[in-house]
Amino acid sequence: MRVFVLNKNRQPLDPCKPARARILLSTGKAKVYRRYPFTIILTEEIKDPVTHEHQLKIDPVAKTSGLAIVQGTRLIWGAELTHRGFQIRVALNYRRQLRRSRRNRKTRYRKPRFLNRTRPKGWLAPSLISRVQNILTWVKKLIRFCPVTGISQELVRFDTQKLQNPEISGIEYQQGTLYGYELREYLLEKWNRQCVYCGVTGTQLEIEHIKPKSKGGSNRVSNLAIACRPCNQAKSNQDIELFLSKKPSLLKRILCQAKRPLADAASVNTTRWKLYHVLKSIGLPVEVGSGGLTKFNRCRQSLPKTHWLDAANVGKVETLIIEVTLPLLITAKGHGTRQLCRTNKYGFPTRHCSRIKFHKGFQTGDIVRAVVTKGKKIGTYVGRVATRKSGSFNVSTKSGLVQGISHKYCQFIHRKDGYAYTN
Repeated sequence: MRVFVLNKNRQPLDPCKPARARILLSTGKAKVYRRYPFTIILTEEIKDPVTHEHQLKIDPVAKTSGLAIVQGTRLIWGAELTHRGFQIRVALNYRRQLRRSRRNRKTRYRKPRFLNRTRPKGWLAPSLISRVQNILTWVKKLIRFCPVTGISQELVRFDTQKLQNPEISGIEYQQGTLYGYELREYLLEKWNRQCVYCGVTGTQLEIEHIKPKSKGGSNRVSNLAIACRPCNQAKSNQDIELFLSKKPSLLKRILCQAKRPLADAASVNTTRWKLYHVLKSIGLPVEVGSGGLTKFNRCRQSLPKTHWLDAANVGKVETLIIEVTLPLLITAKGHGTRQLCRTNKYGFPTRHCSRIKFHKGFQTGDIVRAVVTKGKKIGTYVGRVATRKSGSFNVSTKSGLVQGISHKYCQFIHRKDGYAYTN
């Protein structure tokens, strides 16, 4: 993956290859400006630099969105951004339960208040707006480090009502006319692109009726699954209970997965136009492409199904030269909490929560490298740090949480910005 380069006046230049970046750093012609994404800044200013056109492409998904930068026909940078929308929803539900329980104990006879709050036009739930803000944050960040001349967005359209009722049409839509999306593509995503019965991947998959149509089954999406040809033919028109009578755990999982709500599709539908409008407000031309076109571009080049490669194939793509081997994995972690105290499961306060996050020059959320040279925890640990006033920190690494690391062993890698990174 190429390295971002900034001029001495912080003007973005064309990204260079890692070998070129090593030469610039070793000869003192550049310094490390930022670790994630890795960016260097030149020590001598280049007058009237020449840059090429770069297209920033986005594949917005409910859980993990893909980001890619394409220079001409070359994919030079890729990343996958994991959102925390579902974590926000769980936290808000938990907070609401505690608040209602507390009000019921203390003000149970209070007169109900209704219609005392109004939502502005274009309002989105916090769990949804966080996805838009995460993508917008990284778009603005990449524009500062790379001479981006245009943005491409996949404008996915899930017709959730048609997925539930294939015969719906016309005035039966209560929320206006919705546009269709390939049912097969949705089922592939829902069932993780593998046979529901044997789990095989990398083979041709067919649409399977969980309850056979000959026995009253419908074409609703909750009655459809994906199966390979041998399993599909072996099941034939049997009831799934009979077909999986010797595999009760698999039967339970399939029936539970079949009734899973269309939460992912609904979140993409709700945020797609909001994301499009905020991208337009940046001032760069925004190109949109359908999900079907993205899949066509990817399959035509025999590329694997990943979020960052989907992003690279958004819009008009003739040929694509892949220079990226491993994308940057970005996970949204938030910026902490404003709680004054921690509570138990009943909502009662149990311990104080300090509002001071800076201790010994470090802040909770910083990415550090701790080289412990003595004691029971000798070794090198890299990860996000949780600070304490005592100077004994916790470091969250790939392998788990390491507690009781002295601040004297910690060195900065990356300042807190609300995200965790994996190369």
